[in-house]
Order: sequence, then C-alpha cells, then structure tokens
Amino acid sequence: MNSTEHEIDALAASVELSPLETDLGNESKIEYVALSRLRTSPLNVRRKAATGIEGLADSILAKGLLQNLVVHAVKGGRGKNTHFGVCAGQRRLAALAALAKDGKIAASYPVAVKVVSDAEALAASLIENHAREAMHPADECQAFKLLIDEGRSADYISALFGVSPLTVQRRLKLANVSPRLLDLYRENGISTDQMTALALTDDHAFQDHLWFDAAQKWSRDAHHLRSAITLEEVHASRTPLAGFVGLNVYEKAGGYIRRDLFSNSDDEGYIADMPLLESLATDRLATIADEIRAEGWKWVETRLKYDYSEMSAFTSLPSHTREMTIAEQLEFEKLKSVRDTAVEALDAYQASVEENAENEKDGVYETLDEAATLASEALDEYGARLEAWTASQREQSGVFVIVDNDGDVRIERALSERKRHRATGEAGTESKKVAALHSEKLVRRLTAHRTAAVKVELAAQPNVALAVLMHRMIPSIFAEKYGNIYGNRAIEVQITTSRERLMKEADDMAESPAWIKFEAERAKWTRMMPKEYADLMGWLLEAGNDITANLFAFCIASTVDSVSPTDTGHPVNAVMDTLGVDMTAYWTPTRASYLNHVTKARICDVVSSAVSAKAAAPLASMKKDEAAQTAERLLTGTNWLPEVLTNREHAKVTFYGGMQSDEDDETDDADAE
Repeated sequence: MNSTEHEIDALAASVELSPLETDLGNESKIEYVALSRLRTSPLNVRRKAATGIEGLADSILAKGLLQNLVVHAVKGGRGKNTHFGVCAGQRRLAALAALAKDGKIAASYPVAVKVVSDAEALAASLIENHAREAMHPADECQAFKLLIDEGRSADYISALFGVSPLTVQRRLKLANVSPRLLDLYRENGISTDQMTALALTDDHAFQDHLWFDAAQKWSRDAHHLRSAITLEEVHASRTPLAGFVGLNVYEKAGGYIRRDLFSNSDDEGYIADMPLLESLATDRLATIADEIRAEGWKWVETRLKYDYSEMSAFTSLPSHTREMTIAEQLEFEKLKSVRDTAVEALDAYQASVEENAENEKDGVYETLDEAATLASEALDEYGARLEAWTASQREQSGVFVIVDNDGDVRIERALSERKRHRATGEAGTESKKVAALHSEKLVRRLTAHRTAAVKVELAAQPNVALAVLMHRMIPSIFAEKYGNIYGNRAIEVQITTSRERLMKEADDMAESPAWIKFEAERAKWTRMMPKEYADLMGWLLEAGNDITANLFAFCIASTVDSVSPTDTGHPVNAVMDTLGVDMTAYWTPTRASYLNHVTKARICDVVSSAVSAKAAAPLASMKKDEAAQTAERLLTGTNWLPEVLTNREHAKVTFYGGMQSDEDDETDDADAE
C-alpha cells in the first residue's frame, strides 16, 4: 500500500467511515444484470457528452465487456424490477445501448456490475473519471461540492484525490458560481480566468447580470469583471493603511475582506469598508500624536497620507544632537558592536569567495547581508532618537504624524509655517469643516465625463496634442531649468490609457456622446492599423504625415485623466481652455447622471437657479424619486452644468529647485520680511 492509500485509510478512520465506504465497494461481488435494467446515474459526475462510442461498441462486440460497471440502486423499482444507475462506466453503457439499438445484442444482455451504496457511487464516479480522461473543472467542482454535501471534509477530498487542500477550496468556490455560468463553463463558453473573477461574489443574480447583460464584449474580460465586483472596494496591497492598521485588526473590528482564493499572493483581498479602515488608522495615529504632543510642540496633526503639496508650505527648523545618558551610551555601543560584527562577517565571507569560488554557499551571502543591513538600520534609528530641538523651537513649530506609502509611521518634527492652510477660527482652534457640495464619488463621476470630453476634443487637434505632451515632458527633461514638479497632471505619459478608469467611475459612460464618438474613432484606427505588431513600424513610416499626426493626437488623448475626488483646480482646465471645450455638448443633467446622486434640497436649488424659484417650489413637497423625475424634465434644454464641470480654475503647481528670475527672488524676499 502506497503513502496516499495510508493517508486515505487514516482519514477515513478519523471520520468513522464504514469499511465499505472506505474501500469504495471493493468488498462487493460482481453480479450480472440485464442491460434493460441499467440507467445513467444522476450521481455520475461527468456531465459532458461521451465521445468515441462507436469504436468502443465495436470493441465490445468483438471481445466482450472486459471491465465491469459500478452501479447503485435507483429508487422506484423492487426485486427483479430494480433499476441500477451506472456511476462509473458511462461510455461503456452508451456503447452497449448503441449495440442494442442496432439489434446486435438483446435487451437482456447480461452486464457485469458491482453494486455499491449511493455514497460510494458518488466517490466511485469521481475516482474513475479523475483517474482516466481528465475531467472538465466544472464537473470536478460540482462533484467536490456533492461530497461536501454528503458530509465529507475538504481534507478527506484532498487526500482521496491527491490534490492540495487549496485546490479543493478553489473548486468549491467555483462550484458556488451561478448554475447558468457553470453550464456555460462546461461547454467552454467561458474561461477559467473569467470564472475565478466571477467567483469573487456569491450573488448568482449579480454574476449572471455581469455576464449575460454585458453591453460590450470587452466588459466580460476577467479584469473588468473583477473591477465591477470590487467597484466600491480597495485592493489591500494598494492602500498603505492596510499594512499600518493590520488586516487582522480591521477584521476584528467588523471589517470585511473579499478574499481571492485564486491569487498566489498572501495579501490578495479587497477592503470593503474603507471608512472603517481609515477610522482605525486615524485612532492609531491619534494615540501616537498624543505621545508626541507631550514633547511640548505648538501643534501636532495627523495625516493618512503624505501630501507633498502641503509639506511644501513648511520649513524644518535645524536640530542638534543631544548628549546621551550613561544607559543610552551603553545601549548605543552595544548596537554599534552588533553592527560592526555583522559587517565584518559579511566582509570576511565576500573575501573568502573572491579567493576561492568553491567557498560560496547558497543563501549564506543573503543571510549575512540581511543581518548587516538590519544591524545598521537599528543603529541609525537609535541615533535618530538623539535629535533634539530647543524649548523655544518646539513652542513655535509643530509636527505631522503621517502614514507613508509603505504603511509605516513618518514623523516630521519642527515644521515652521511658511504658508499655513488650516481651517482655524480667530482663537486658533480648528473650526468645523463646511460640508462639500458634492460627494467624492459624484465628483469622480462628473470629472470622468469631463475627461471624456477633453479626450474627444484633443484627438481632433494634433497641434494641441503635441503641445500638451511637450508641456508634460519638458520639465522632466530640463529639470535644471524648471526643477521637480509635484501635483496632478493633465495627462499620464507612462502610456497608460484612462479608458478603463472612466468606465469604472461612471456607469453611464457608455451613453456619453463623447465616449461614443471617441470609441468610434478608436474602432476606425483599429481597422486601419496592421494586424501584427511586427508590421506596425513599417506601416507608420509609410502612412503619411496626416495619418500619423491624427493617430498621434488620438494616442495622446487616450492618456488624458482628470478624474478627481475633489472639485478643485486641475491641470486639465488649461487644456480645456485651449480647446474651447463646451461641456453642454457632452453632458446633460438627468436622474442617472446627477439627480439620483444628490439630496432633494440640492435638486430644488438646481432647478431654482437653472429654471426659476417658482418652478422649484413644488419639488419640496415631493418624494425624492418624484422630485428627481420632475427636475429632469424641467432641466431639459437649460444647458445647466454642476460646479464641478464649470470650474475652470487652473491647478497650482509647486516647483522645487530650478532657476528663478531676479524678480521672483525679490518677491520672495519681500514675503520673508
């Protein structure tokens, strides 16, 4: 008996299976029953139609049935009339049935069978199909689920079929996808990647909607399916707050993580409750801030992310290194000794390898290098504790406690206000924040439509597209002149299109006039360009200036991305002014585009300003849905736009380094005074 059989026996004993169930019918004797009493078993896990029946039938006719079938009693018959379901041997049964149909054998033809219980029938069907021709994953998924429903454990299935527990979990997850989609999967009408994406949700109706109601073929891509399911969620690896708070802390606080069983990464999962995660992060930062506040600073504030624009408004006061206490000196020397020992060990190993390559051992260098690095970092961190400021400096400066991009705490001390942007009252206390006119989600939705409008206009003007690209590239190429720039940009030059993001931010984007026009242009270029990438360069060189200029403009337009969570100045507004973009040509206020996403009070204000106060008055007594429907009718033809789409304020760009004119220097000096 091999090791796998030992594992199966041990597992079976642990769940108190009967010997017959454990041996899967090995103790049953061969019996002969008439062919007419055999049926296809409902427990047979292979659902796809059998193939190669004709050849198998010829073989049986010539040589006889060389291997018995495995059957179980089917409810409904008694005694000699009992019918049996064939759970293992479906192709042989089909071949025998074909021979009987052709009159080559009689209905009473004796067939060798082994009768097993229903529970054994399911397992026998699984093992025979698993061991022979590879089963379709859809059949295996449903089979595993049936075994779980029979009371078997995932570990039992894992040992029985020689697959990992993770494989069992993944198959069970796929088995939970909509039956309609499973049937389609079995017929190869949907890929495994698409199925694993749909398995992120357990809602069958939502799964069916995403697949069967898809307006565009590309929206069925695995990537788009995942995006649709996790639209309001954030991938754990994409938010530093996950590492800062800890996913276990988040889950203990009631937060839900949508796990992806089909990912090979341990941190794969989607944060469903970002407000909770942000609240937990804020609380932890507040605790750290309280400890730092005891140091005597004028102010201490927390931030969930590092904002270069905000930090540029401050300068750091110079610090000094304070003298160590005796205990600190001893600790410092101990850390220094550990660092020196680790570095010496690394140097000695490197020297031995250089003298004789045979001395090199796998993994030794990495281990010594990591030890030296950690020891050096520990010494540096200890030394940083000795940085100090005078009481006078602390009284006139403050501290930011920030979560950095790695999910660690970053503490910026001794910051002196150069330009302070705080919501404070006359007494210096923080005043209550004014509620935003639009939610972040609605602003992203509206600015997605703004982006689509700019894209279609920019694609039609190659000269402007060239200027926009050069405007973006020059500060990076001529850094000695313009320095480093921080802040939003009108375009992204990493050759990343904003197409998918716009569809994600605005579910009504497909009906946008700008989107329809731009997609038509995209389809035109797709038809014109060569099929093979290898032929693209030659095509571009022969296409002519008019074609390449217009294609260039389309490509630049495809990178435009002005989606923003706030209604503030944005670099895209400069492009819009240059192009003369009229948003009324691309966006209209409807229930879907705007009115369903704001309060009834806001609807009344909009109608009052766009139509008249008299027209808006009846809306106040209506229910929200009725008010939105009436407002949609009243606003038709008014060309009203929300503030997000009328704001043409240019973004303030912060420069670091670079050359300044004398006039700028004089202005800075005057400000300093």
